[in-house]
Amino acid sequence: MRPYYFDFDAPRTWRALAILNFERMARGSVPPRPRRRRRQRLRAAAALLGCWVARRRERRELARLDLRMLRDIGVTPSEAAGEADKPFWRA
Repeated sequence: MRPYYFDFDAPRTWRALAILNFERMARGSVPPRPRRRRRQRLRAAAALLGCWVARRRERRELARLDLRMLRDIGVTPSEAAGEADKPFWRA
């Protein structure tokens, strides 16, 4: 019987869930954590690395463009140099 734990107030609801989880852990009835979180982290890390590789490649190609090509895409040489000088981890 735990109706007094629950309320529509968010902090109290979180507190109630923490109390219930603590009680479950004390009884030993907490299910194991799913491995999906580890897979999601690996996928996110792989996506981030892919983004960094693409940025590095694009900035290297931008630095190689000559004045005529920069004018075609509407970028000044100073803007292109500023973008090409950024490290790959900066957007």
